[in-house]
Amino acid sequence: MSRPARVEDVHEIAASMPHVTVSGDNPVYQVGGKSFVFFRNPRPDAVDPATGERYADVIVFWVPTEADKLSLVQDPASPFFTTPHFDGHLSVLVRAGRLGELSREELAEVIQDAWLYRASQRRAQAWLSAHPPAK
Repeated sequence: MSRPARVEDVHEIAASMPHVTVSGDNPVYQVGGKSFVFFRNPRPDAVDPATGERYADVIVFWVPTEADKLSLVQDPASPFFTTPHFDGHLSVLVRAGRLGELSREELAEVIQDAWLYRASQRRAQAWLSAHPPAK
């Protein structure tokens, strides 16, 4: 049975992908010099609607397509969101405090998709060959 996702899972899963480097005090996970998951500093575009306080726990995940983005952010049950700052940017945001609304497996899929989208075609094909989708 799956368990709720945690911030530690983000770090563990992202770091476990091949050819990953991590930099910064707020970790930025990269493959081939391209970020695929990163932890944001509080910014004026992501605020608590009730208090106006900037969210201090936003994590950004790249997504392969605008359709993928919309499927994640338009589902009212989803913890994923976006802001006008990210219009036209193939990424979704989630607050660390809401990660538990995802299972660890769901989180792993989002991170793996982000890595696959940002990795070189050769690296992505090698990873997919070693990890065929479940049938």
